[in-house]
Amino acid sequence: MRKDVRILLVGEPKVGKTSLIMSLVSEEFPNVVPYRAEEITIPADVTPERVPTHIVDYSEAEQTDEQLFQEINKANVICIVYSVNNKNSIEKVVSHWIPLITENTDKDSRVPLILVGNKSDLVEHSSMETILPIMNQYSEIETCVECSAKNLKNISELFYYAQKAVLHPTGPLYCPEKKAMKSLCVKALSRIFKVSDLDNDGTLNDNELNFFQRTCFNSPLEPRALEDVKNVVRKNLSEGVCNDGLTLKGFLFLHTLFIQRGRHETTWTVLRRFGYDDDLELNQDYLFPLLKIPPDSTTELNHNAYLFLQSVFDKHDKDQDCALSPEELADLFDVFPYMPWGADVNNTVCTNEQGWITYQGYLSQWTLTTYLDVQRCLEYLGYLGFSIIAEQESQAAGITVTRDKKIDLQKKQTQRSVFRCNVFGDGGSGKSSFLQAFLGRNLTDQKLIKEEHKSYYAINTTYVYGQEKYLLLHEVFPDFDYLSDVDLACDVVCLVYDVSNPHSFEYCANVFKQYFLDSKTPCMMIAAKSDLPEVKQMFGCSPLEFCRRYRMPPPQSFTCNTAAAPSRNIYTRLTTMAMYPHARLRCMCTCNRCTFCLCQNFLNSELLQMVRAKLSTVLLRRHMSPTDLKTSTFWLRASMGATVFAVLGFAMYRVLLKPRFFFFYSNYNMLYLCSGKMISIFYNTNQNTLLMSHE
Repeated sequence: MRKDVRILLVGEPKVGKTSLIMSLVSEEFPNVVPYRAEEITIPADVTPERVPTHIVDYSEAEQTDEQLFQEINKANVICIVYSVNNKNSIEKVVSHWIPLITENTDKDSRVPLILVGNKSDLVEHSSMETILPIMNQYSEIETCVECSAKNLKNISELFYYAQKAVLHPTGPLYCPEKKAMKSLCVKALSRIFKVSDLDNDGTLNDNELNFFQRTCFNSPLEPRALEDVKNVVRKNLSEGVCNDGLTLKGFLFLHTLFIQRGRHETTWTVLRRFGYDDDLELNQDYLFPLLKIPPDSTTELNHNAYLFLQSVFDKHDKDQDCALSPEELADLFDVFPYMPWGADVNNTVCTNEQGWITYQGYLSQWTLTTYLDVQRCLEYLGYLGFSIIAEQESQAAGITVTRDKKIDLQKKQTQRSVFRCNVFGDGGSGKSSFLQAFLGRNLTDQKLIKEEHKSYYAINTTYVYGQEKYLLLHEVFPDFDYLSDVDLACDVVCLVYDVSNPHSFEYCANVFKQYFLDSKTPCMMIAAKSDLPEVKQMFGCSPLEFCRRYRMPPPQSFTCNTAAAPSRNIYTRLTTMAMYPHARLRCMCTCNRCTFCLCQNFLNSELLQMVRAKLSTVLLRRHMSPTDLKTSTFWLRASMGATVFAVLGFAMYRVLLKPRFFFFYSNYNMLYLCSGKMISIFYNTNQNTLLMSHE
């Protein structure tokens, strides 16, 4: 909505322009009328539309033509006043005032006009027969009002219609000549219908209509009123109602009816609730809400956004095969002004055997867009109607801005779920194959990819210690001398060399020494094409020696020349390094099956944290005063408690390494064997106590 409305009154002298303004303000006809009334501002709280309104008078005796032209340019709506008992003033409307206004306004910014017939108290007949042909001739004329400043007839209505012509203009919505809605209005309402059709069955059922009504007008329809609306549509349009639901044709018919009956505000309320401005374009404030992103922070979709996107996927996956066919994808993006995803998307995320984007690939692409270009993601969510369907203030409610990476390093933990891995390597080293292998494609599948559809990104999910994370791979162009800050900003670095090319490793070694030697970013060396015979690298030392010298994990063998999908273990290792950059992990597999992984899971478990808290409470809870905390006895007991806990933890760790290991964990109960003794730990939920016993 506009912040204010500016109304200009023009017309021939003595037609009553000033009298109309003064009668509105004082609610009585003035005895003395000046040549021109001063500009009047009506506060928002006394106007029907709750918008401040400025009323400006024009006087030929006191103002120049230049001043008139300036006022015309500033006006939001112009009232051309004529006297119903003066034919000359009516003729001047067509011969002088309309051409004058047209010449002094931009063609793109059409100013609505209202014809005002004053002094209706002096005649017994109406001037509408003379005015109607003029209204039909000029589409910019919104309406005509006959009034009387002396009798206060239609004075309030005049300025209400003027305000309404600005806030709810007819021009963008309706074509009087064709007696039909304009194409832009039809397009906007069609998008609104499709967004509101939550099950995508082509009709708005009662629940969807009630949700739409509550969203736009803050009140649901009564069952009787809902049925009356559908009966009106049925009576006038045979295809307006189908299976007791309102079709798109019926929806458009209703809004055409509203406009024809002068209820433009109903259609405008709907349009503005769904983000449209006066030109029927989606408002920039709606598409791009304010979102502050501090330096060294990243952007991710939160739970609300993922739930919304899942519902959009389910809504368009009509055959329920957990993949979107080209037709289903086109239907999903039908509410967009353009197709947002190109052919390269199919080589950026997972697809099924037919090359269709899977459910996981769909969510991955949204995650990628949010991470790389959050403003574009906000725009896309706006087209889909996220803020309306999810009942949020704006699309920004679906975005999580992560904290500074430096804080993660200090705290040695992260809450992020998306990690970026930049892949470096010389030309022909196998970087592109490494990216495609992450999506489950072997060498045979990769040969089918066209060069123009190649993607420099690949994103998929990995699991680290049972937690689902997204790993984003970015292939960096192999130009050693021109690596930008974007090429270097990542969570983990992947250096790929070809084991069959003796000069391939040198590029990786030089990149590491120049850009990442003093960096805290973890790096991994990938020995690609490991199915080929390995040759000696023409470098000062072997890749293994190089990794040992710079305290990197040993080179990881990798090949995508397999019959089945390539192994994903190496991608899990990369994600693990990105999650724990401060740690030099003893185990890189994160398989959740080996001894190290089981111990890591156990040490990080909620149960063990509860045991530690309970032991600390038992050891230190001795009715101590603040003075006691400073005594040597207190610190001796604290040291003994810490030692006991450390020994107990080490013993449990050693027990887990033994083959005679029995572990049962369910509902906060744990049972295991320790040196021939049965120890049980269980949590009493009723008494909120933790008990330990042994046999």
